[in-house]
Amino acid sequence: MDKTLKWLATFTLIVGSFVNALGVYPLGPIILILGGSLWLSVSIMWKEKSLIVTNAVMTLAGIIGLVLS
Repeated sequence: MDKTLKWLATFTLIVGSFVNALGVYPLGPIILILGGSLWLSVSIMWKEKSLIVTNAVMTLAGIIGLVLS
């Protein structure tokens, strides 16, 4: 399960990066938040603290950016 989720999260972040680079707002940040959340789920499954912190902070930063915009 985690391998599939890992690749889905990676694909989502790649798509989100392109959409974000094209300036499609708010879709770009939303897709990036989704990808970060998926990776956060994988990180929790793996119990990998550095990935948990990184993806939690990146997802939270994206959410704050959307709320404040």
